Amino acid sequence: MKERQNYYGRLFTKQQLTEIERKEALSLPSKTEQETCFRCNSRFDEEARLPNGAYYCRSCLLLGRVRSDEELYYFPQKTFPETQSLHWSGQLTDWQQTISDSLCENIEKRQATLVHAVTGAGKTEMMYQAVASVIDKGGAVCLASPRVDVCIELYKRLQQDFALPISLLHGESEPYFRTPLVVATTHQLLKFYQAFDLVLIDEVDAFPYVDNPILYHAVDKAVKPDGVQVFLTATSTDELDRKVKKGQLKRLRLPRRFHGNPLVLPRKVYFSKLDAYINKGKIVPKLLAAIQKQRQTGYPLLLFLPEISKGQAFAELLQQTLANEVIGFVSSQTDNRLEIVEGFRQKQISILVSTTILERGVTFPCVDVFVIQANHHLYNSSSLVQIAGRVGRSLDRPTGELLFFHEGSTKAIEKAIAEIRQMNKEAGYA
Repeated sequence: MKERQNYYGRLFTKQQLTEIERKEALSLPSKTEQETCFRCNSRFDEEARLPNGAYYCRSCLLLGRVRSDEELYYFPQKTFPETQSLHWSGQLTDWQQTISDSLCENIEKRQATLVHAVTGAGKTEMMYQAVASVIDKGGAVCLASPRVDVCIELYKRLQQDFALPISLLHGESEPYFRTPLVVATTHQLLKFYQAFDLVLIDEVDAFPYVDNPILYHAVDKAVKPDGVQVFLTATSTDELDRKVKKGQLKRLRLPRRFHGNPLVLPRKVYFSKLDAYINKGKIVPKLLAAIQKQRQTGYPLLLFLPEISKGQAFAELLQQTLANEVIGFVSSQTDNRLEIVEGFRQKQISILVSTTILERGVTFPCVDVFVIQANHHLYNSSSLVQIAGRVGRSLDRPTGELLFFHEGSTKAIEKAIAEIRQMNKEAGYA
């Protein structure tokens, strides 16, 4: 029998396997006792009824059709060879080392953990020892995130610091290959079953993971029965806080950035009539003056706008107005988003206009950030804290300019500023 190692720990529908493969696999009922889909835990919809009376799941149809009258199949995960996987030459701060040691201890105790650390605290590096401790003993680890951009950034860093192949999985990635270390979007975890000894979910408060029962279920099913889940975030959620209070999660808190400098506080700037100016093909003079002043510093500038159409129009206007600048625009609908973001990182693009797609999980050294229409309803306090966290992440420039342009302050703006102040206070800054 030819060994199908890329199938280990994976979940399949009947149609995804040959008859011979199905005989080699273990089977599972596709329908739970609660009459839900085993793979995604969604209810079978009455409208998704087949002529023979069976149902199929519409919620996870893109991953292959799950039918209530057909079994699902999986190949049990197997252990990997023991190894020495980590070759990172960096050094953790005392604060980071405390979190890293506590996390390793929690994993040893099979304790689910929430790492609640400010933006720029160095969460990724703090995970390294925990990840290596599992892999080196022959275990399997997955670092998952709701955002493709975050997964790609994680993948690049892990490639540099771990001496083993890494499988990157998202909607447009190369096919999965079996390896002890996987980086994946949370949706991709629906394709696994009891595969990982450790699953770490980065940016756990981000859309589409937050408040998504399908993705919570995906994580639960992807981890082994005796495996451990670790949640990473800079902005906790009510649900996570409740689990901490109930003792279901152990919270590890780090309010200090890796370089030891405080979080940059946003400065509110009142302006008005942005939409009216854009409709006239102009930029609000106060905003334009601030952009022109910032450009004299030579530092890259990241501008956030709340809506795709508005951001696109603003980027075009700005390019017409500042002909000497190279201006890019990215949103969830930008086909070559990754190339544009990399162009900004490499300083080929001097001003990048973005929607909230870049609010988290990306690092641009020495960047300044302007949030335009920070009062917009699409900006909640968490997204504003995350956006603010793009500034001052670099040891070369732990400060930076952070402006919230608003047409009347909101609870979200005030709460975000209050949270940043509180985190600085917890870290020992006045």
